[in-house]
Amino acid sequence: MTLPSSAPHLKHTHAWTRQLFSGTKPETPGKPPHFLAFRSSTFLIVATVNLAIFTDIFFYALIVPVLPFALSTQAGVAEDDVQTWVSILLAAYSAALFIGSPASGIYADHISSRRWPLLLGLAALTGATFLLAFGNSVGLFVLGRLLQGLSAAVVWSVGCALLVDTVGSSVGVAMGYVSISMSIALLLAPIIGGVLYNNVGYVAVYYVAFGVVGLDIVLRLVMIEKKIARQWIKEPEAENISQGDVEKNAQGDSSAEEPPRSSTIPTETEIGITTTGPQAGHSDDHSSIEDGNKKKNRLRPLIELLKSPRLLVALYGILVESGILLGFDAVLALFVRGLFEWNATAVAILFLALFIPGFIAPLAGWLSDRYGAKWPSFAGFVATIPVLISLRFVTENTIGHKALLAVLLALAGATLPFSMTPLMAEISYVIEAKEAENPGIFGEKGVYGLAYGLFNMAFALGGIIGPIWAGYVVNSAGWGTLTWNFGLWAASAALAVFIFGANKPKTPTIEDTPAESA
Repeated sequence: MTLPSSAPHLKHTHAWTRQLFSGTKPETPGKPPHFLAFRSSTFLIVATVNLAIFTDIFFYALIVPVLPFALSTQAGVAEDDVQTWVSILLAAYSAALFIGSPASGIYADHISSRRWPLLLGLAALTGATFLLAFGNSVGLFVLGRLLQGLSAAVVWSVGCALLVDTVGSSVGVAMGYVSISMSIALLLAPIIGGVLYNNVGYVAVYYVAFGVVGLDIVLRLVMIEKKIARQWIKEPEAENISQGDVEKNAQGDSSAEEPPRSSTIPTETEIGITTTGPQAGHSDDHSSIEDGNKKKNRLRPLIELLKSPRLLVALYGILVESGILLGFDAVLALFVRGLFEWNATAVAILFLALFIPGFIAPLAGWLSDRYGAKWPSFAGFVATIPVLISLRFVTENTIGHKALLAVLLALAGATLPFSMTPLMAEISYVIEAKEAENPGIFGEKGVYGLAYGLFNMAFALGGIIGPIWAGYVVNSAGWGTLTWNFGLWAASAALAVFIFGANKPKTPTIEDTPAESA
């Protein structure tokens, strides 16, 4: 008696859960969600993605100045082994990011809503927060960093793809705001972490992290993607876009009625041929051919992306940028603690010099939207080279050398966004160029998730190489050797961008315009 009466309730619960996590409607369109216009606005979507990225980077940077001290006090690591374990923990984060990024990107490209994977990433981040806050062994620290890396894989792959879906042609500027979110997180988190650790204790550092995660949960649940909102909103613009798409599909034909006629003629011919032949004898061959075609179609987007020298150079530049930044993360705190005898708060304040100049990133993005990613990125790498090499002159515990370190870090913070932000936008430029050359090459849902999954992999690989390289060089050859090593690494990226970079972000589209009008 109770089962039939409970069935509608269970059905309603299932529908509500599906709508909550995927943003899709399981049945016929009904009453739209409250405040739909605001929840699906560009402002809220961009704000949600930027907060998601801020949360990820904030949590990552929160423990950077604290980690060397926490390994000794919380996990009982010997002082001589602290540098090794700091590098291992940073590399563990990057390894999880590297492994999880392609799967996250592919998954995001094959589902109807990008909100669900964002919520999964947030769940992983919450688990990582608990492990790092209350863990008392190196094993739990490593597991926490792995979960944090998996969360970052989802946030960056899906978040950047969602931004590209939302902002249209202003991808460079949008990536500039992403860089600002990173800068704010990298700016605030070390200071908050250092101050709380010195004055309140280790666990208190994570209370702030839980608060930021809570706000992030609210925004990710409130946000509704534009493509989902169109189920309830019928805008003239959407209708015009759909009509425009129809007109584009009809271009090259004499009339709108001719394509169906021409398409039916070969279909009838093929039917006549197959009916005269032995269908059963060829069914297995057809199925095997179809299976082979499906496998090729699955790999085709990845192959097409990796065939682009522009994309490969962008990924290499991102790898170098990540390796330099995260490499310094691994050694800078211990270097200044040993040279200047600074505590966690002083180390955190030093990071201000590195990340405050990052607020100019939208300018770099605007330049790349207007002129292409090549020259802003090339200029950024070239300007970074002497700054990195000059860090070798910081060798004494004096006011002058402390000021020199702060100035050089500020200069690096001003030059690095001009290399990073354009390359982030270049990924979408490459996809747009390939779509212009061969419309429909990436299918209906596109490959932005996959492409930014590759971006994550490059960033993660740099995050693995950089900390291990930096830790090894500092321990074996010293700080000065590391600085010119990183300077040469930046020079290799500058050379690659100069040779293979594109002057204009949408050159194929511009070239196609006369042909379409002709």
